[in-house]
Amino acid sequence: MTDFTLRHIALATLCLGALLSTLNVAAQDLNGRGPLHIVSDPAEITAFLPPSTHLMLEPSSIERFLDQLDERPPDWKTVYGQGHHDPGHDDRLFALNRERDRRREGNPALSWLVAFAWIGELSPFDPQLGGFPVALGPKFIPTRWGVVRFKAEEPPGNLVVVADEASAGILNAESGRTLPANINVLMTGRLVPDESLVYDFSHEEEGLGLIMPFVRVEQVHYVLMR
Repeated sequence: MTDFTLRHIALATLCLGALLSTLNVAAQDLNGRGPLHIVSDPAEITAFLPPSTHLMLEPSSIERFLDQLDERPPDWKTVYGQGHHDPGHDDRLFALNRERDRRREGNPALSWLVAFAWIGELSPFDPQLGGFPVALGPKFIPTRWGVVRFKAEEPPGNLVVVADEASAGILNAESGRTLPANINVLMTGRLVPDESLVYDFSHEEEGLGLIMPFVRVEQVHYVLMR
């Protein structure tokens, strides 16, 4: 191996390390502690979100977002072919993603501020943390485009619901009935510029199209629908 090659490998390793370090710092800087918002109507959620946030909680709003980004769903049947054992399957899927990425460049919807929800599994109150620890799990939302699973570029860690006396009473009641109790973890951010949407197929159902928008999360909110 030449010195030239070694220098390039070292440079690439250094750049990758810097990138991972930046992502880790960003995840650590994201405040994962917050109050519980108890709402009876999804429309109430906009009250604590930044202005002009696009809610991605219902199939209809997600479909409009995808329409704006990519105009129409893929021809999933053609791309899938005979399935994962089809020799051309991976090439067709790769070509689909590459072509959609190219056509999406400069689309104003790439800069939309969007809010999506994951399932938050709520554990009992932890005195050391001063709140209720939360574990994250994704939501899979059926749409006319396929199943949509929003993904955080760097999922936030150390999530804790810090509840006032009234909220704590509700959460204790919830967690007392079913452990762990579930809430919605609302994440707000913008699509990752170079990896905004990824098309794939479900591992649960043969031939079912899967769309994964990748979001750089800027804020986290905790929501309990009553």
